[in-house]
Amino acid sequence: MTDLPPPSRPTLEDRPRKRWVQPVLVLAILAVVGIGAWLVWSHSRSTADTAASATSRKGGSPFGGGAGKGGGRGGRFAVDPNRAQPVTAVKARLGDVNIVQTALGTVVASRTATVRPRVDGLLQNIAFNDGQLVKQGQVLAEIDPVPFQVALDQAEGQLARDRAQLDNARLDLQRYKTLLAQDSVAGQTADQQAALVKQLEGTVKIDQAQVDNARLQLSYTRITAPIGGRLGLRQIDAGNMVKGSDTNGIAVITQVQPIGVLFTIPQDVLPSVLKRIGSGDKLPVEAWDREQKEILARGVLVSTDNQIDVTTGTVKLKAEFPNPEGKLFPNQFVNVRMVVDTLRAAVVVPSAAIQRNTQGTLVWVVRDDGTATLRPVKTGPTEGLDTAILSGVKPGERVVTDGVDRIREGAKVEVVEPGAPAPGAGPRDATGEPGKGDGKGKGKGRRGAPGKAGEGQGAQ
Repeated sequence: MTDLPPPSRPTLEDRPRKRWVQPVLVLAILAVVGIGAWLVWSHSRSTADTAASATSRKGGSPFGGGAGKGGGRGGRFAVDPNRAQPVTAVKARLGDVNIVQTALGTVVASRTATVRPRVDGLLQNIAFNDGQLVKQGQVLAEIDPVPFQVALDQAEGQLARDRAQLDNARLDLQRYKTLLAQDSVAGQTADQQAALVKQLEGTVKIDQAQVDNARLQLSYTRITAPIGGRLGLRQIDAGNMVKGSDTNGIAVITQVQPIGVLFTIPQDVLPSVLKRIGSGDKLPVEAWDREQKEILARGVLVSTDNQIDVTTGTVKLKAEFPNPEGKLFPNQFVNVRMVVDTLRAAVVVPSAAIQRNTQGTLVWVVRDDGTATLRPVKTGPTEGLDTAILSGVKPGERVVTDGVDRIREGAKVEVVEPGAPAPGAGPRDATGEPGKGDGKGKGKGRRGAPGKAGEGQGAQ
């Protein structure tokens, strides 16, 4: 009988492996380690913050700084709510405030004239430059005078001929009168001669008129300025034929000295303006540039329109300016400021002191005991940087112009001069940061590096 080999057991290599078990175990271990490290770090930080708070309450620095006499570089201190807050205040004063009416105006020339030839002919010469200032009667251009001189000579020749005939007819008439007295000639002949003399006298007058007309046409060949002012760009060059019917003419002259400005005001302001005009006052008017940064000219109000525009409820006014420097040009837009009236002996404060909220218009007033109080006021007209106070503030009371965001009702304040540094601010170095104080310690600590208590001059 043949022996059979015993059955073989399956080895570990033959068992199916569970590949997911090992990664799960690794992740679980890492999570436990991370949670433990976070708990340890949180506990350490909480302990350090507690120690730092206790040290700061005692006046020390948690970063090696003993209590120094001055703050370290870059220091920050908490503001004491009971400490007087620095503010800038100005005393209310008495003064005159102008009631100014503003408007948008358009510059208009006092007079405008188009230079046109009065006779037809060849433009021979241009005697002006574009934009030139000219006087009335100044020669601007010339037309060829030869044809007009010929016409004048012809008229003068005809006048001389007819005048000679008239002289001869008068001599004949004198002879006929003598013969008629001697009864040597018929009376009809003398009468006919007298009629001929009158006829020739009329002819001579016509000839004289023709001579005068020819001489006038000749003078028109010299084109002169009808008004004084500034010339625009020339519309035609020499060498062209010109006619009196030309639409554009040769150039346009605008009178700019003086010059006017047209602007409108609301109809509610018109009674005050008419009252001033009726009393003989000259209302001053200023013309400013578009950005209202530079004044261009000063003038006076000269006239008002005779009706109100029903569409806009405004009335048109005209002011006149000497304009010696020529800063105003026709059709230029300017900002107009007209002084309608003046409020005399009013309480005046800087406009920066005016505060506005849902309660209305208010100002912060510094009382004699050094506390601030919020007081409602009624404001009047504003001129420049100042505003008139109609009620609420008395002359001499101090109003806060800067620092209102740091105070509250009844808070203690410390008034500083405008532009002065706030109290408690130490000297600043070249970087603009507060300077270092002289701490009691000798060593120099750095931020983040704990020093020994009482020795370091650390950064707070």
